[in-house]
Amino acid sequence: MFHHRAVDEVRALLVPEDFYRPAHETIYRAILALRADDAPTDPIVLTDYLLGRGDLSRVGGAPYLHVLASAPPTVANAEHYAEIVRRKADLRRLRENGIRAVQWATEPGADPDAIRSAAEAELRTERDRALASGGGRLSRYLVDGWRFVTETGADTDPLWGTREQTAWSSGESLMIVGPPGVGKTTLAHQVVLARLGLQSTVLNMPVSPSERVLYLAMDRPKQIAHAMARRITPEHEAVLRDRLAVWQGPLPATLDKEPDLLADLAAAHQADTIVIDSLKDAVSTLVDDALAVAFHNARMRALRNGVEVMELHHQRKATADAPRGQRPTLDRVYGSTWITSGAGSVLFIAGEAGDPAVAIHHLKTPTGEIGPLQVIHDHERGTTTIEPTFDPVAILRAHPGGLTTRDLAAVLSGQANPDRSAVEKARRHLERLVKSGHARKTEGAAGGTGGGQQARYQVSNLHIAVG
Repeated sequence: MFHHRAVDEVRALLVPEDFYRPAHETIYRAILALRADDAPTDPIVLTDYLLGRGDLSRVGGAPYLHVLASAPPTVANAEHYAEIVRRKADLRRLRENGIRAVQWATEPGADPDAIRSAAEAELRTERDRALASGGGRLSRYLVDGWRFVTETGADTDPLWGTREQTAWSSGESLMIVGPPGVGKTTLAHQVVLARLGLQSTVLNMPVSPSERVLYLAMDRPKQIAHAMARRITPEHEAVLRDRLAVWQGPLPATLDKEPDLLADLAAAHQADTIVIDSLKDAVSTLVDDALAVAFHNARMRALRNGVEVMELHHQRKATADAPRGQRPTLDRVYGSTWITSGAGSVLFIAGEAGDPAVAIHHLKTPTGEIGPLQVIHDHERGTTTIEPTFDPVAILRAHPGGLTTRDLAAVLSGQANPDRSAVEKARRHLERLVKSGHARKTEGAAGGTGGGQQARYQVSNLHIAVG
């Protein structure tokens, strides 16, 4: 009950007067005072605080404080326990209001209108008290519009990628999906190692550093360890000991049963990043909409606590034999639609098990779409690189005369007559290269029907020199 996180949740629901016993009201006031000063709220500090104010013996002494602190089986249920106290307090006040109304009505010369007015005033006071108690359930997460836009992370740099092309956005989960054996874990490990500062980019995109990563290795932990060992050398020991924690095997409970468990695990292991490998081992069933929503609540509670979340997941078995090269869609992701609806970014790896050459499709994008990327897994070293023949910079370098957006779209899509969507994707690729200095643009010229000249893009002189 005295855990800081529990205190923060409880004070949003309860005021000291909600407690029936005066001793509990005094103890709760002391806890709130300590928390307001950012001081510890454990029984030892609380004992000292109450002793200094002459209240310790009145509340039952130090032994009673230790009994209270150990009474709740888990701090994850603090909010539920607070709801019980609040409901009972509300019922007591309503009963007291009713008794007063009866007493008024039995007095000689009682005025019904005056009694009704007084009773309504009591009810309004009770309603206002309930709404204002510690911030109240209805306002606990309420901020004004300006703070929402400027202070809730909408303008932060991504965890992986750029602002124009974001693979993983801060405050939103990243889901990596695909059939078995296509390199989901290989890709995830590279991102994890980059979060630990052991590399700076993954797939040519920057990755921001993390303080500490908790990896939930629930799906074949030994295989996960073997896969990660491909990238590890003795000089990495200090970083891995200090900044990477690994949970091996099943969780104490599924996340749909205990939505606070994900956030509690992160807090217990002081992690600001959690990797779930994989979702099928974390939720009772993924096809039930209600359980999918319960899992999303677990995901959101972790994100709300400042924990970044990456999830590894599988595709539907029925579509495992989809034609090679066909662009996947979100309905190929296994489980309820609410699993992907709550994710911030979804990367789908398409290919055959064990195939070094696979395609990465960005099915759900925080900002601009990434790819599709044709990539090569080096299964011996545990690395993934973009296939050079599909790298826009490499393509430009191979065409000294430059390319139009339609030219690049034809190369990337493999279609002689690319559709409008493919052309627009190529245009975004080229404009980003111009902005980053990797390419230069020569504006086209307007013309009549069938005339004119399209803009052409060429690799910049700098990149020609280093090529």
